[in-house]
Amino acid sequence: MDEKQLVIDLQAGDEKAFRHLVGKYQKQVFRTAMGFVHDGSEADDITQEVFVDVFRSVHGFRREASLSTWIYRMTVNRSLNWLRSRKRKGFFQRIEAFFQDDADWTGEPEADCSIHPETVMGNRETAEALKQALDSLPENQRTAFVLYHYEGLTYKEIAFVMKVSLASVESLIHRARKNLQKKLMNFYKK
Repeated sequence: MDEKQLVIDLQAGDEKAFRHLVGKYQKQVFRTAMGFVHDGSEADDITQEVFVDVFRSVHGFRREASLSTWIYRMTVNRSLNWLRSRKRKGFFQRIEAFFQDDADWTGEPEADCSIHPETVMGNRETAEALKQALDSLPENQRTAFVLYHYEGLTYKEIAFVMKVSLASVESLIHRARKNLQKKLMNFYKK
C-alpha cells in the first residue's frame, strides 16, 4: 500500500489501514522513543500514545512532509514531553525519598547471576555513562543526534521534524558529537 492511499484510508477511518500503519512504523517509533527515555516500558507507552495521536489527528495531516516524518515529529514531541515531566517528578521523588529514608534505593533490577559480575558492571557503567552524557546534552542537540544516529534520518528530514534549517541540523549534530566526546573522555579517564 503506498503512502498516499494509506493516508486516504486512515482519514476514512479504515481499521485495516491503521493496523498496517502500526505494523509499518511501530519499531521506528519505539526506537526513537527509546533513544530519549532509555526505558522500554516508557518507550512502549510513548509508542502507544503516538499511534493514538496519529489516529486522532490524521485528518489534519497536510502532506507537507512524508507520513513517516510526521510520525517522527509526534514521537519526538511525546518523548521530550515525557522527559520534561520526568524531571519535575524526579525532583519530588527525591524529596520524598529523603524524608522516607529510602535515598539509597536505586530502583535497579538485580543483575543476572549467569553473567560474570565484572562484565555486567562494566557494561552497566559504560551504558550509564553514555546515557548520562546523552541526557546532559541540550534538548535540541540530543534530538538531532538521536534522530540522525539512532534512526538514520537525513538532515533534511531532521530539519523538518525539528522545524529548523539544514545548517542548524548540521551544527547541532556537530556540537552534540563534540559534547559527547568531551563527556565520554572524562568517563574513560577515570
